[in-house]
Amino acid sequence: MGVMKIGFIGTGVMGTGVITNLLKAGFSVEVYNRTKAHAQTVLNLGAQWVDEPKKLAEQNDLVITMVGYPDDVKAQYYGEHGLFAGAWDGQILMDMTTSTPTLAQELAQAGLKQGVIVLDAPVSGGDVGAREGTLTVMVGGDEAAYISLKPVFDAMASRVNRFGTAGMGQHAKMANQIMIAGTMLGMTETLVYAREAGLDLSDVLTTLNAGSAQNWSLENYGPRILADDFKPGFYAKHLLKDLRIALIEADKLHINLPMTKLAKQLYEQLVDEVDLEDAGTQALIKLWWMQS
Repeated sequence: MGVMKIGFIGTGVMGTGVITNLLKAGFSVEVYNRTKAHAQTVLNLGAQWVDEPKKLAEQNDLVITMVGYPDDVKAQYYGEHGLFAGAWDGQILMDMTTSTPTLAQELAQAGLKQGVIVLDAPVSGGDVGAREGTLTVMVGGDEAAYISLKPVFDAMASRVNRFGTAGMGQHAKMANQIMIAGTMLGMTETLVYAREAGLDLSDVLTTLNAGSAQNWSLENYGPRILADDFKPGFYAKHLLKDLRIALIEADKLHINLPMTKLAKQLYEQLVDEVDLEDAGTQALIKLWWMQS
């Protein structure tokens, strides 16, 4: 088959990092994004522009989607210009958006009718992981297809795990986001408390990261907060979307997740009341530090 041809939809913070690493690994990459200007970074690096999802499917062995919300995913796959309209027997489509397990199952079923395999493969690791090629990928769907994509995963990730059938990757990502919500709340309250107590925040970060309080959020987002950097490695509005999905799934599983409910309420406050939907998740601290 020669070099695998990859189509990619979604050139946001995460997609740009992944596409860059695919190009570095020698893959041919064609891209589509709702706003062409947002694709300019990867076009400058050698990706080729295609003006609709259907053509992307027609021209590539694998098409990856990495967009914002479940409705955005549907818009790329369905309709006369969508991926399914151009997909062909034996092709693999892979949605790396954090979406719903239900939609992942629907896409896999719709794909099967055309002989197309659809994998759900959401990621964790934020903008840093996307840029450095060290993402964690959680996969649901066909095992043989998953195995065949090892070279693709190797270009973007340091850990990849298949959790089972379609939708199981999204369930794993929900487990991940529940943990992220907890560490974001913990980091925020830690810094709020430390500042009020008169501690040196830089020393607090260094010390806590050397002990049992160490976690990814504290290590990666703590320094950004101290530098007054609230740019998105991961959008607050997207974490809120994920927490809403997690709580819908928790209801279906008949479990109560009080911490996740609190995180959702706080991020709703940040996004809907303070209008910081396009800030990074670390902006949660602004609910206490609005003067910053």
